[in-house]
Amino acid sequence: MTEKNANAKIRLLTLAGAMTALTVIFTAYIFHIPVGINGGYVHFGDTVIYLAAVLLPAPYAMMVGALGGGIADLLTAPMWAIATVIIKMLIVIPFTSKGDSLLTKRNLAAPIISFFISATGYFIAEKILFGGEVAFLSTLSGSVVQSGGSAIFFYIGAAAFQSAGVKRNILKFTT
Repeated sequence: MTEKNANAKIRLLTLAGAMTALTVIFTAYIFHIPVGINGGYVHFGDTVIYLAAVLLPAPYAMMVGALGGGIADLLTAPMWAIATVIIKMLIVIPFTSKGDSLLTKRNLAAPIISFFISATGYFIAEKILFGGEVAFLSTLSGSVVQSGGSAIFFYIGAAAFQSAGVKRNILKFTT
């Protein structure tokens, strides 16, 4: 591995680490709103995961989602941690970090697809943890608020990052 490649990987890992920390903060503490009796909560940590998904290569973005969401759940609602690690890795898949634009057609649709991945994953987890009678309605209502809010903040953040040339500057240092 050349020194340039090693430096690029270090920079990507550093950015992924910073975004993981932001995910923890925005999931566990900032706008953390408990919902229902199942230990679930609404947050905007997914916004940071979505931004990681459009800025970083997929494996790094998946790490941000899994570690950021998992650590936040260990701090606030540990029974959800395993499901969260899996689900937060999967919600990155609909996005693309290829190309210079953050707001591609694919990335505009990705938060909607991620909502269905998240809602389905948490429905299955809630059914396993608590039974199926109330799982659908309680999971759906929280997922709509969380995913909708995260999508709106993602669109705003991605537009701001794009106009500021954030991705161009990140790519300059990681290639």
